Amino acid sequence: MKIKINWGTAMVIVMVLFMVFILQFVYRSMAIEKYEHHLVSEDYYKDELYYQQEIDKVNNASKLVENVKVERVGEGMHIKFPSNMDFTKISGVVYFQRPSDERLDFQRDISLSDFIMLIKDDKLIKGKWNVKIDWKSGEDEYLLKESIFY
Repeated sequence: MKIKINWGTAMVIVMVLFMVFILQFVYRSMAIEKYEHHLVSEDYYKDELYYQQEIDKVNNASKLVENVKVERVGEGMHIKFPSNMDFTKISGVVYFQRPSDERLDFQRDISLSDFIMLIKDDKLIKGKWNVKIDWKSGEDEYLLKESIFY
C-alpha cells in the first residue's frame, strides 16, 4: 500500500515540524537552568535616575592629570590611585561585575595604606570583568568604568 501525500498535506507537515523545532528552543531557554539569564541590574529604572551624577563623576575623572589604573599582577589585581593626591582622604567602593554570571559579582570598600589597592586572586576567575571604581578625594567625586580580561 502506497501513501500519497499531496502538496497541501506536505506543507502542513513541514509547518508543524518547524513550529516544534522553534518551540523546543523556547522551552530550553525558559525552563532549563543552564540557560538562565539575568538582568544587569534589578533596579534599572532607579539606576537611570542617577545616571547624570555618574556622567559628572566621569567628567571629573577625565580632568585629572593622573587617573586610576587597573593592572593585573601575580597575586591579583592592582588598583593604582593618583600619586598627586593624599591617599588618606581617598574613599569609595570598587565594584567587580561578571557579565556572564551575576553570582560572581562583588564589591570592596577602598581602604588604602598607600596609593595601591590589591584585589586578591581568590575572587577573580578568568574572563571578562566590568570594573567600576566610585571614589572620592575630599569633596570631589570620581568614577572609572573599565572592562578588563583577567
